[in-house]
Amino acid sequence: MERRNRRRRPATGSFRPARPVPVVVGGEYDVEIESLGSRGDGIARIEGFVIFVKNTKVGDKLKVKVNSVSRRFAIATPVAQGGE
Repeated sequence: MERRNRRRRPATGSFRPARPVPVVVGGEYDVEIESLGSRGDGIARIEGFVIFVKNTKVGDKLKVKVNSVSRRFAIATPVAQGGE
């Protein structure tokens, strides 16, 4: 039986092109808290991008300031109630 030397491609998982992050550190955005995370932080979304906001509850509409951004989510703090 003859062996063939074929090069195998390494498994890389599914290819997902990187989409641009719609928020920047220091930016202020008007958001509405949609749900709560497992640690009790409020979860808001901008263009589908997740933003965690501490000390909020579902239904809060407020302006937040982004403190840090990663590829999958951002962390923000409330600046003003009511998105003013």
